Amino acid sequence: MAETDRSSPDADDLAGLLPEHSLLSLEQYLAMQRAIGNETRFRILHFLTETGAHSAKELEQGLDLPSNTLHYHLDALVDVGLVENRKQKTPDSDGLYSYYQAISLGEGILEHGVRELMREEWDLLDAYGK
Repeated sequence: MAETDRSSPDADDLAGLLPEHSLLSLEQYLAMQRAIGNETRFRILHFLTETGAHSAKELEQGLDLPSNTLHYHLDALVDVGLVENRKQKTPDSDGLYSYYQAISLGEGILEHGVRELMREEWDLLDAYGK
């Protein structure tokens, strides 16, 4: 039986995926994808894109997550550039200084990634019966 050549792809196989002067590297895009591959981080990012900016306390309550778990996952989302932590110099009427919000890359990775696949599944179920 003849063996087929299954050499691993190298960097040349990935040429053209990104513009020559891309703002982000392939590694950065993949880190974003890995970040939302975690269910808790996906839920946080989804919540922020659907409901807007929130304080950590509001996220704890809205997502029913313990503070330490929430902050661990928020830090991961901030580190890869999907969420930002906006700090105010003076407190608002509730005394809050810090809010988290999804940035456009966070919204985009959800909208054109996992959510798009979910919509396609619904469309297929509608087209071919449930």
